[in-house]
Amino acid sequence: MKIQFKVPSMNDSSECGQAITRAVAGVDPDASVAADPESKLVKVETGESSNTSEEALKKAVEAAGYPVE
Repeated sequence: MKIQFKVPSMNDSSECGQAITRAVAGVDPDASVAADPESKLVKVETGESSNTSEEALKKAVEAAGYPVE
């Protein structure tokens, strides 16, 4: 499953992308994460066998301190 989130509070700091990646890995360790601070987009790709919902991924990103639009 491919999911894209708009994260307006993400900045150019590598810490933002790392924090978001860790948050997603906490709910789906096999997910691939690409955080682009310039476009404020986070793209997540889960494996075919993943049972992780879009809502669970969104909540994980928000719990890391990055509200999702």
